[in-house]
Amino acid sequence: MGDTTLLLYLPYIVAAGGRTFHEKGPGRAMLSKDDQQSQTANHQIPVVAHMMTPGVVQIPGDVSATEASSLFERERMPCLLVKDTDIRFGLMTPTDIVKKVVALGLEPDEVEVRTIMTMPVQFIEYDRALEDASMLMLSANTSILIVTKENQPVGILTARDLVLFPKRCFTDIEAMISIIESDYPEPQHAVTIVQLSHVGASVKCPVVLIPGSKVLLSFSLPDLVGSMSIQGRILQDDERIQSDIRDRSAADQGITIHFINISPGDLARIKAWVLQNSRNSSN
Repeated sequence: MGDTTLLLYLPYIVAAGGRTFHEKGPGRAMLSKDDQQSQTANHQIPVVAHMMTPGVVQIPGDVSATEASSLFERERMPCLLVKDTDIRFGLMTPTDIVKKVVALGLEPDEVEVRTIMTMPVQFIEYDRALEDASMLMLSANTSILIVTKENQPVGILTARDLVLFPKRCFTDIEAMISIIESDYPEPQHAVTIVQLSHVGASVKCPVVLIPGSKVLLSFSLPDLVGSMSIQGRILQDDERIQSDIRDRSAADQGITIHFINISPGDLARIKAWVLQNSRNSSN
């Protein structure tokens, strides 16, 4: 069991010994007015602070999966930052609990988060450009970044934040999707891409696909020669996408896919196509 030192970062403090979770005031953001004014002055270049979820919930490594699950239900944060030692950090998501505890038939009360956390953690400063965050996610093959200010955690940036940030295009592109990490051959499913960026895509799908699954999305961009097949990972459900899908088709599920292992050529083609079609749709 760890010591009783209070481990904090907004919005909550976690007491390692007493297992009591204390709220630390109403505020979540740790950015000063000067920081916010600086961001406004540079609004033409979107930065990480514009899209991040303010606040980070940090817990020690000996917290049980049950306690972590309760935190997720209560705080609705995309992840928890696990501090196992002064130099060993990890991330916990609801998917970690489902895949590494529940699916294996383990007792959540007996599993410490240090044994199932995802490492390493990728950090990025709050004033970096969103494009830098996008490139870091692609190179590190991660869908979550911990946002820092002067090396102190102040927020969380997820792949969905980048998928939904302004440089995306509303589309109606027919595509095929299949799961590629199963032990058995998986069938392909016809889907429709309704939002597209070089970071990922939002699609309507006739079947339920489990968040965290690795998939292959194959499609062709209108007016461009040739098709592309891009690996991606399904993110947790998002109500904004679900409501958009329901408006289009009550029979389909809405899922968000974060692209991974995308080739430089496909990356450039999607960027150019989204930029051109975003301009056309705004005219």
